[in-house]
Amino acid sequence: MAVVGPVILKLLLPLILLWLNFNSLPLTQASKWESWKDQYPFIKAASSFSSSSSSSSSNVGSKKANYDYIIVGGGTAGCPLAATLSQKFSVLLLERGGVPFANANVSFMQNFHISLADTSPSSASQIFVSTDGVFNARAKILGGGSCINAGFYSRASSSYIKKAGWDSKLVNESYPWIEKQIVHKPNLAPWQRAVRDGLLEVGISPFNGFTYDHVYGTKFGGTIFDRFGRRKSAAKLLTSANPEKLHVLVHATVQKIEFDTSGKKPRAVGVIFKDENGNTHKAFLSKRRGSEIIVSSGAIGSPQILMLSGIGPKKELEKLNIPVVLDNKFVGKGMSDNPLNTIFVPTNRPVEQSLIQTVGITKMGVYIEASSGYGQTEDSIHCNHGVVSAEIGQLSTVRPKQRTQEAIEVYKRNKKNVPQEAFRGGFILGKIATPLSTGEISLKSTNIDDIPSVTFNYFSHPCDLKRCVNGIRIMEKLVKSKHFTNYTQCDKETLDKLLNMSVQANINLIPKNTNDTESLEQFCKDTVITIWHYHGGCHVGKVVTSDYRVINVHKLRVIDGSTFTESPGTNPQATLMMMGRYMGVQVLRERLGRAAGL
Repeated sequence: MAVVGPVILKLLLPLILLWLNFNSLPLTQASKWESWKDQYPFIKAASSFSSSSSSSSSNVGSKKANYDYIIVGGGTAGCPLAATLSQKFSVLLLERGGVPFANANVSFMQNFHISLADTSPSSASQIFVSTDGVFNARAKILGGGSCINAGFYSRASSSYIKKAGWDSKLVNESYPWIEKQIVHKPNLAPWQRAVRDGLLEVGISPFNGFTYDHVYGTKFGGTIFDRFGRRKSAAKLLTSANPEKLHVLVHATVQKIEFDTSGKKPRAVGVIFKDENGNTHKAFLSKRRGSEIIVSSGAIGSPQILMLSGIGPKKELEKLNIPVVLDNKFVGKGMSDNPLNTIFVPTNRPVEQSLIQTVGITKMGVYIEASSGYGQTEDSIHCNHGVVSAEIGQLSTVRPKQRTQEAIEVYKRNKKNVPQEAFRGGFILGKIATPLSTGEISLKSTNIDDIPSVTFNYFSHPCDLKRCVNGIRIMEKLVKSKHFTNYTQCDKETLDKLLNMSVQANINLIPKNTNDTESLEQFCKDTVITIWHYHGGCHVGKVVTSDYRVINVHKLRVIDGSTFTESPGTNPQATLMMMGRYMGVQVLRERLGRAAGL
């Protein structure tokens, strides 16, 4: 298994890329979600922005807005933040994507992989490839990453909370605020039970049962999918808002933040954004004391917006002729992504679909998770999804001039030989808990729609590589445990075909060392992919203060995962949503206390 396991690792992305043609719900069913407009009357298209409809300004020269808070980014942290602040103050929430409520690919668990592979302009996710050669995705929808993730909900550890300097009492009030609205106890799927039993068999103990808490051993956590497989994203938290004080604009792409630079320190005064028709608008802050612009655009979007607005490394900004508002060499630096390696385990029968439910939290710096099952037809393995399709994606390491139609057809013919057993089974995932390898993002252009150049430098730190090897060894033991050998019995012919396929599979764009089949270290490097938990770029103490104010700038904060030096818990969405609620309460307490003279 020391050789077989890592070889099988090469299967993940091809299978995910082939795992795409779930039948979307018919339009008649999706239309049931049209009632969202009644629940969220404050959500409007960006083109509706006008002084008469929102007490704000439209276009240069119009009457200035009167918003106490302008939040740039309606994502996992931005939605609970906006809902909380709107209880007492006027809030404008600007989201570059659309709404998730009528989108069947977002709303239903069975369509999870379609959103990740969709490259159309209306997609909820935006595909990008880091300079490391790893496929990745960035959310582009109200609710952010909570609309395109696997739904797993697990809190950060108590040590993480302490290290972050958060008030533990308020943290323990903010998590339940989220949980009561959108989190569920999952029905544990057979595959997840097998993983649970296998983890315990190989020593990842004790068994902690169902818990949101981050504790060593094996557990199963919460999910934002209900018992019908319907997603409850962070966008649903907006139902807790004061509808009289919250204005949400979708398809509102913020171009930059505007500053008053006449004082000793620059002061944020408003934002410029484009609507879905390409028209430009301006929104301004109230002049009342305490009013702020809060950037909540994620680990890529937040440093990007700061730099486009003139806050960042002076030399980099000047190269693109961006007027420098504040020289800060740390903006966009210290980016990290949690490396992921996997084993695909085939079964001799279909398995029930499950995303992440069970997790093994080890003391070796790695988390073990699992997913299973998918509903695809034989024809679906030939579908095309642009750069991430099986036809094109698998040829990505071939020079474009050699990527001929003939080469594509050869690949498609070879793919027909893959047994259907290859598309039955599940994945065992090993995620590095706290990677020490770091990278950066840098602007490619002054166009906000251009994803910046992103580098994570996977495994550049030797400790990360050591942890990866430890994780693969745990996964190998897990697959060999009696619970899996009893569950997955796969005949030799099918296994041989899987292994033959894995030799040719390209799960990323990293050059392979196919001759080195016994080095687990090399397999870690060759088969690394992402689990979409990247973070950093606006670190506390370097870009923002401990209360997330941008250093040496008035009326500007950053509240999202770009401020994290490590990803919280096994999966970050719980803590990101909690952070939005937590900071909303903190800001309200601070402002209201000041107004009362406390």
